[in-house]
Amino acid sequence: MQNTAIAIILDEHRSLAAVLHGLRHLVREMREHGRPPDFRLLGAMLYYLDAFSEKLHNPKESLYLFARLKQRCSEADEVVAELEKQHQESSQLGRDLDHALARLEAGVPDGLELFSAAVERLLPEAWQHMATEEKVLLPLARKHLTEGDWAEIAAAFGENGDPRFGAKPDHEFRDLFSRIVNLAPPPIGVGPER
Repeated sequence: MQNTAIAIILDEHRSLAAVLHGLRHLVREMREHGRPPDFRLLGAMLYYLDAFSEKLHNPKESLYLFARLKQRCSEADEVVAELEKQHQESSQLGRDLDHALARLEAGVPDGLELFSAAVERLLPEAWQHMATEEKVLLPLARKHLTEGDWAEIAAAFGENGDPRFGAKPDHEFRDLFSRIVNLAPPPIGVGPER
């Protein structure tokens, strides 16, 4: 079960990272090549980042992975506290990004600069957060969690996991991720060239 749980967590990180990379690419295209913003695509990307993290990924990490690790070893207390703090801060970064996109869409003169700056604040925070989980937290979890812990974590992160999350939200985000890939132009997606 350990490998199943970790594979799901890493897969969710890859999905988030793909959308983050795509967002950075689109912002660079707008800034460096004068490409007009695709508000439908940008909105879908921001919704995915916010809703997937806040409604699906982060709650499962907190309720299952972090909680079990805190029960099993005090060695994880500091890193779990920092990751929980980052979960809370990511909500504010997401709101800042939404506001910056609204300004861009409204045609505010500094809209692109504000949106670009908000993206550049979010990206290193998100990547650092995932790296800490993968390089610090997961090794501690491998060392200290029991097979029963891993079974519970795998079930929670799996499609038929915790009924508070259930299969419907997971499918919703998979469908949204597919939509983003289909809307985004190459090299970040398979949508039409711009």
